[in-house]
Amino acid sequence: MRYFLELSYNGKNYHGWQVQPNVISVQEKINEGLSKLLRVPINIMGAGRTDAGVHALQMYAHFDVDNDIDTNLILDRLNSFLLEDIVIYNIFKVDGKSHTRFHAISRSYEYRIYLGRNPFLLDTTWQLYRNKLDVDKMNEAAKLLLNHDDFKCFSKSTDVNTYICDVTFAEWKRTDNLLTFHISANRFLRNMIRAIVGTLIDVGMSKVSIEDFKKIMDSRSRSEAGFSVPARGLFLTHIEYPESILKNE
Repeated sequence: MRYFLELSYNGKNYHGWQVQPNVISVQEKINEGLSKLLRVPINIMGAGRTDAGVHALQMYAHFDVDNDIDTNLILDRLNSFLLEDIVIYNIFKVDGKSHTRFHAISRSYEYRIYLGRNPFLLDTTWQLYRNKLDVDKMNEAAKLLLNHDDFKCFSKSTDVNTYICDVTFAEWKRTDNLLTFHISANRFLRNMIRAIVGTLIDVGMSKVSIEDFKKIMDSRSRSEAGFSVPARGLFLTHIEYPESILKNE
């Protein structure tokens, strides 16, 4: 039997999503909770891998178990096992072939920048209080992402088969002192969003022109692109699946 989990987490205290030696991960903590509750070894498969310090407003993972389970009971008990910075919102049965990673249609992220100082947002925003940004120019450059497909220049990945991604939305929006970059695509490469944001910040500070931004993307060289912004401002916000998979949610 296969089940999907819908969850969110604050990534501050975790070395990313994926289980790794000698560090604490989100996946590890959920594996431990489910294994204790179901009394069999459980290894959940996530829809993606967030880096250390990155947050998720919506993440999906799946796991397999031999027998039907009481999802409401497991949901309540699992949350009681977990620390407060990981919350499971839903557990639901799916077709045995449904896969949280391979069947995701798109993923959406936000990068949050606070223009000023706010001690209550230190863990969830990158704070800029001395630099003025040309947001219109940053949005002009962001639009170019939709007509580009090879994102190697923004990636740390070296072991992937392709650097091709289909970016369907990319836009900066400002509400008072909060400047947020929204981006959606069918897939993302390691460090891709943080490198894109850093390069767009350079555009906003007039360090990189729109024409230079085009050349950076065409270069396919990470050394040509801008810096990677801190992880704490990045949120996985939404994962889209075919309706047929989520019909039992």
